[in-house]
Amino acid sequence: MTGKVYLVGAGPGDPELMTVKGMRCLQEADVVLYDRLVNWELLKNAKEDAQLVYCGKLPNHHIMKQETISRLLVKYAKKGLQVCRLKGGDPFVFGRGGEEAEECAKNEVPFEIVPGITAGIAASAYAGIPVTHRTLSKSFAFVTGHQAGNEEAEHQWAHLAHAVDTICVYMGVSQLPNIVKNLIGNGKSPQTPIALVHWGTMAEQRTVTGTLANIENKVKEAKIENPSMIVIGEVVKMHQKINWFEEEIAPHLPAGKQVL
Repeated sequence: MTGKVYLVGAGPGDPELMTVKGMRCLQEADVVLYDRLVNWELLKNAKEDAQLVYCGKLPNHHIMKQETISRLLVKYAKKGLQVCRLKGGDPFVFGRGGEEAEECAKNEVPFEIVPGITAGIAASAYAGIPVTHRTLSKSFAFVTGHQAGNEEAEHQWAHLAHAVDTICVYMGVSQLPNIVKNLIGNGKSPQTPIALVHWGTMAEQRTVTGTLANIENKVKEAKIENPSMIVIGEVVKMHQKINWFEEEIAPHLPAGKQVL
């Protein structure tokens, strides 16, 4: 009898931000395949005899190839096991959940998608930056920074420079110079506010704000690295007014721990 695969979003880091349904899938799973940015506290909720399989991916270094992960999901399910594929954020937002679901469908393995809170919304919110605001932003876009240095993707940045009010960039720290160059080069004002939120929703969260003109120097001075969300737009100005988490809550939390 074939088991079932649950593609579960673990949320942005804070374990309390995982959905109730996602937690139930984790607790009932026979096998859990988890990513690097999944908070290790969540794994304590797995069954005592559950098999835990690490699928972590560091920048420029993959512990396990995507094709291997997809094949393992099918392999375990074909054994009649219930499988939880635990992914940071949301499985369908730069999480390759679509590829894994496609592999399950191709092999006639039952599966469900369990959405999670994505970092583009959560990290921004925990930094006091709403991605939409009645007077500041009526639209937003989620993009990956991996393409910022790709000549074939230049048209994307030309479009983004004027198409939406707020841009949330995933995996973009290493490409920050290219992101800034592309936006300014395509007519975005150098004075456009920008923020980088490091370890969003965790006790270690830090937010650096500036403008497209000066953010590179500020990021270097603050030594901001991955994982960080980049938020671009007028809504970044709200950080100074409603920075509720870093000022009031984070200083009193124990240091968070991620699976590394």
